Amino acid sequence: MNGLRLEDLWLGTLGAVVSYLIIEVILLLTLLVSIRLLVTRRKIGYFSITLSLFILMAQHYQLIYFELTHSTSDLAFYWAILLKLLSFLLVNLGVYQLYNPTRLRDGIVFLLCFAVTALFSLSYWYIPDWLQGSSEQIRLLRPLGIELFLFLIIFVSFLLVNPRIGQNIKYQLMLTLYFCTHVIHMANSYVFDGVQSVLTKLEQIIPMVLYIVLFLFIFERVIELMQAIYNSSIRDGLTQLYNRKYFYNRVRQHIEGRINVSVLFSDIDNFKKLNDTKGHHMGDQVLKQVANILKEETDQIGICGRYGGEEMVVLVTDTETDASKLAERIRARIEAETIVTVSMGLSRYSKNVTADELIKQADEAMYKAKTSGKNKVVAC
Repeated sequence: MNGLRLEDLWLGTLGAVVSYLIIEVILLLTLLVSIRLLVTRRKIGYFSITLSLFILMAQHYQLIYFELTHSTSDLAFYWAILLKLLSFLLVNLGVYQLYNPTRLRDGIVFLLCFAVTALFSLSYWYIPDWLQGSSEQIRLLRPLGIELFLFLIIFVSFLLVNPRIGQNIKYQLMLTLYFCTHVIHMANSYVFDGVQSVLTKLEQIIPMVLYIVLFLFIFERVIELMQAIYNSSIRDGLTQLYNRKYFYNRVRQHIEGRINVSVLFSDIDNFKKLNDTKGHHMGDQVLKQVANILKEETDQIGICGRYGGEEMVVLVTDTETDASKLAERIRARIEAETIVTVSMGLSRYSKNVTADELIKQADEAMYKAKTSGKNKVVAC
């Protein structure tokens, strides 16, 4: 009995089985992530991707079976190519659904694609009389219509799905790899009759890269969701400023580090009257405008937060920045660029002061500005 050679793991039946098993492992990891997302997010896109991954795993188990038995019936080969089509359609459907709400029009388009795919798949069983030939020629002709139809689906995916999703680069790479794999498969099957070992190996290796990219695509979606959840926990939904809890924790961290910081406490003047006379929509617009000015003026020198209602705060972390000049600049911009004014209070770090006391001092200074004419900055 001959010993196992290294090239056996690369070429021939054993090489093909090893390649398909590696693909199965990649698909299994992707499936586990997809199932986790489906359970936690309950979004239809994850269901479509999960179903497609099950089909892909079944398809590659079937390919392993073909390699080990060296025999394929017409029915088994038909199911193999049908699974290939269905998995591709479901992956693209799932990717689209991750970034878009499921609308009736989109549903009709995808149902139409599935229906047309089902009709084209039936061409496997119909060979026109004028194309009759030897049994080997018939074997090659049976899947030709479906194989060519797959090129059309790839093109439609580029045209319809790609412009409407995130992670476009990864998605384009997946489609390109899939296209290259299919071109190599067509060349190897219909030009070289499957005897080119290099092309056969490329048919096995490129899908590995393809499914790694798919795994990264789904894993990055997990990261996007985690970032979105984290951001929603620390930011105000309307203004996108940090919320009160996060802002307070940052002030406390700087105070504990004995950093010479300052706190600006601002309150929009006559905001209730604005809401009563011009409506809450206008009030929301003003809050966003004021928040944007705060973010622009404190970029890289501090952080901004919404403390509650129309109250917004700034932690000036850059010790080289003159906090009083910054506060006056913010006040002047709000007066010039919006329909409201703000009263602002300023407090500076001093020895033994706590975070609560520093914020309270700025709040009291703001109250003095509010009760002594408004639209001004008062330092404690």
